Amino acid sequence: MSLHSNKFIALALVCLMAISANAQKTGSKSTAGPLPNANQLRWQDMEMYAFIHYSLNTYTDQEWGFGNEDPKLFNPSQLDCRQWARVCKQAGMRGIIFTAKHHCGFCMWPSKYTEYSVKNSPWKDGKGDVVRELADACREEGLEFAVYLSPWDRNHPEYGRHAYVEYFRNQLRELLTNYGDIFEVWFDGANGGDGWYGGANETRKIDRTTYYEWPETYKMIRQLQPKCLIWNDGSDRGDLRWVGTEAGNVGETNWSLLYRDGDVPYQMLHYGVEDGNVWCPGETNTSIRPGWFYHDAENEHVKSLSKLMDTYYKSVGRNSTLLLNFPIAPNGRIHPNDSLRGIAFKQMIDEVFKDNLADKAKTTHNGDVYTIDFKRPTAFNRFLAEEDIAKGQRVRKFSLEALVDGKWQPLKDELVDNGDGLTTIGHRRIICFPTVKATKLRFTINSYKLEPIIKKIGVYLAPELTADIPNSGEKKSSGLHIFFGSPQQMFIDWDAEQTISTFRYLPPQDTKDGIVTHYTLWGSTDWNNWQKLATGEFSNIVNNPIWQTIKFPEAKVRVLRFEADRLSSGTRMGYGDIEIK
Repeated sequence: MSLHSNKFIALALVCLMAISANAQKTGSKSTAGPLPNANQLRWQDMEMYAFIHYSLNTYTDQEWGFGNEDPKLFNPSQLDCRQWARVCKQAGMRGIIFTAKHHCGFCMWPSKYTEYSVKNSPWKDGKGDVVRELADACREEGLEFAVYLSPWDRNHPEYGRHAYVEYFRNQLRELLTNYGDIFEVWFDGANGGDGWYGGANETRKIDRTTYYEWPETYKMIRQLQPKCLIWNDGSDRGDLRWVGTEAGNVGETNWSLLYRDGDVPYQMLHYGVEDGNVWCPGETNTSIRPGWFYHDAENEHVKSLSKLMDTYYKSVGRNSTLLLNFPIAPNGRIHPNDSLRGIAFKQMIDEVFKDNLADKAKTTHNGDVYTIDFKRPTAFNRFLAEEDIAKGQRVRKFSLEALVDGKWQPLKDELVDNGDGLTTIGHRRIICFPTVKATKLRFTINSYKLEPIIKKIGVYLAPELTADIPNSGEKKSSGLHIFFGSPQQMFIDWDAEQTISTFRYLPPQDTKDGIVTHYTLWGSTDWNNWQKLATGEFSNIVNNPIWQTIKFPEAKVRVLRFEADRLSSGTRMGYGDIEIK
């Protein structure tokens, strides 16, 4: 090979390296990946909508019913779906998803395929239909309407066999043909386990990837409700995805893309995948209270305004939507604590984003750098950017700098605890940082898949939230001693005999290992003779690691023994806190 040839190869390599380095920033010039369809674009613009959890669980103080609860328990004295719709609208919700059937199998409409429904309750002499009343109320208030239908049914005798799949589709068909337009169908990921099952009282397992025959069900939904979106966290891709937690946040990096096939681990659910081959954006679901259903004990534990704003920034502000739950109280109405906090939440959002300081400034655009010149020192603490996602999600990374006293200083998102910088924008990205007073703000797009299309930039000064008043009515037990007799056995003893009727368990908050899912609670006055006080399960505790309350008849004890009959994972039980009353 000649010297001239070597020089040519060297020059080619240099050029190739330069092209490669530039591609890291500019990305491919051919495609930004999958694009959203019209239904997904319309859904993303909704931004916030409400969950309504209401069923027999409301009257049994449970999160998951077993399937044998008496329909006669359902007899609300003041059920008012128009109140629900008004509250949700005033709280900034654009629609409502209603739990038409939860895991217990009780139907909140008079389904002709089962006797386990409102038609056999005392409410309205069995002639009522909660789904109908809520669908009508939503349309009166200009809200979209949607339904949650649990695939798991702990009441139905055929669950686990093919006959149940036909039953499930028949119920879905009722909901999709009798109540007008439906904007979303929500299929819970809880599938199979113990239940009443028509009196069998046994555990039934299913293969969730094949049992429900989702492709056929999806086909039916598309035919009956062409504008309806499908939420499903299983291996069969719906139109929307779960974000891997019920805590009210999605990943600071959040791609609206997934792989079409295969299982979806937590990392994919929470952050999406940059090179995904299907558009499947994340929906962030959480409750305004610790639990999904109403419990009297949670009346003083409605989420604070600061917590709700944090949730907003970590959901809508991270390229997601927010599905916020309002449980219905036993009287058939949203509790005043919930409604007042929800309305205050909407008012605070309006207050934060009422005045876009960028509208009064001069914005220049030079390549991938946007500079906002305020002309004079201006205070701000929020930044907002939106991509035109109809043409794809393109931005990988960006940075923010403020010109303070003549010097550029970087701005970091105080809600993000990592060293990756600012990543992904999508439909909307909101960055929160301590208030700065600057004459200019510089927004630089550092890496992208395809030429970015930024359709909106916003700069705001959010008011400072005052500290929330501590909840009253619950105090930690004092004078007790906690130690472990074995990795799955906790002892709590006092210096003197106590009369108690409630045991509360907070699982560990920073890990899923060691969470107690099934338990037995024993009491003794002498360490020798033990009385079983309670046994059972903490339903959904892994996905929603909140305070769990065990109630039992009053008992005199000197020591408690809390046994982990089953753990979520790991070999040693963990806990965040314990309360006893």
